[in-house]
Parts: sequence; C-alpha cells; structure tokens
Amino acid sequence: MSAIDLAPFVELAIRCADAAGAVARQHYRTPVAVDVKADASPVTIADREVETAIRAILAQERPQDGILGEEHGSSHLNAEYVWVIDPIDGTKSFITGRPLFTTLIALLHRGVPVLGIIDQPVIGDRWLGVKGQPTTLNGQPIRTRPCPDIALATQAATMPFAHAEFRLTEAASRYMVWGGDAYAFGLLAAGFIDLMVEAGLQPYDWAALVAVIEGAGGVITDWEGQPLRLGTSGNVAAAGDPCLHAKVLEMIGRRG
Repeated sequence: MSAIDLAPFVELAIRCADAAGAVARQHYRTPVAVDVKADASPVTIADREVETAIRAILAQERPQDGILGEEHGSSHLNAEYVWVIDPIDGTKSFITGRPLFTTLIALLHRGVPVLGIIDQPVIGDRWLGVKGQPTTLNGQPIRTRPCPDIALATQAATMPFAHAEFRLTEAASRYMVWGGDAYAFGLLAAGFIDLMVEAGLQPYDWAALVAVIEGAGGVITDWEGQPLRLGTSGNVAAAGDPCLHAKVLEMIGRRG
C-alpha cells in the first residue's frame, strides 16, 4: 500500500469536493422538494445533483474506476480503485437548514479505504484523510484527544438507538450529544468528541471516515473489532483513544 502515489487521487478528490460544494450551496435553505426513499429516508434534488457532479468528474478523469454512490447506484466494484460517494450525508439537517450535513468522498484500493474527505460546504470545514499521512482540517493537522475512560468520555450519535449495545455505552458515557452524522465523526478526529457507536451504516456512510479518523490517531472498526471493508455489517465503533475503543468493544461484547 505504501507504494501507491495517492497525490493525484487527493487532487482529484478535492476537485470533486469543490464541485459538490458549489451545487449543495445553490440548494441550501431553498424550498427544495423532499422525496421519501424505500427505506423511509429523505432525498432531494441536492442529493442527486451533487452526486451527478462528482460522477461527471470521475467519469472524465478515472473512467476505469468503480463507483458506489448512495443515489445513483454502483458499477465496477471489482475494480482496483473504487470511489464511494455520499452526496449529502445528513439530508435531514440539510432540509431543516442546519449546516451539519456533509459530502463524503472516499477512495478504496482493493477494498481498503485509503482516502477520505468530509466536506461541509456552508461552514467551510473540510477534513482530509490520506492513508499514511496526518489528517488535516482546513489544511491544518489535527489529532484526537486522549480519553481512555468511558466515564469521562463525550459520546455522539446520529440518533437514539434501541439496541442494547448503544444503551450500554450511552449510560456509561459522561456526556451524550445528538445529531451531526458524519460531521460528528469529523469532530471526533479533531479532538472534540471521544466516542461514536452507530448501527446499520452503509459503505457510503463510513468509507470516508476511516482514513480521516485513523490519520488523526483514532480507531474505527465494526463492533467485532474488524476493519471496515465492503461487506462488513455496518455496525461501527469509533474512538479517539485506542484504549477507549478497546474497552467499548469489550463492553458491548458482554451484552446479553
């Protein structure tokens, strides 16, 4: 993996994020129509047009690569390089005018996440994670913060979950904050949040997070401690402190 020159891919991903942000800002806080998908999640013209803008750039520059997108499906997932796109992560935030939605762009090399961007185009926050390099926020290197004890941890979650694992960690954490989707994972990488435990994420939800969190010194895996790859369960545990991550996996492993 170290032999791969990721610089051209980083440059391309940044171009995609710039184009995506321009489209998202056009629709932000406008009366967009909201459709409901089969899984009951909302989708808007912004979701579709942002992904279209990213795909247009990738089709021109890297037509041989695979793509997995939330809104426009997947192709060539067996390619050496696969781009994973969530055009508007946090559509509920988007449609309610909250600047907590993000665009997620990731690159997998032979199934392994090697690059991730978390981009908030209204505030102007952009996390960039590249395998083997320090994560940056708006061009400045960032680190997670030490917090080995869950009793001192601030935990974030997209929404309350009924599963027993989440109730265990919620009860044990010092503080609990709600909402934020991928933006909250970015704040974990920046050292403002200590723990996130999420269930049922899709690859486009987590693919961009891996390089961002790992490059900042954090750990992100499934609930069994396995690396996140295509085909994993989508049950995700992320912590800024590796000791905290290990303790949380042990805690939710004792459920039942």
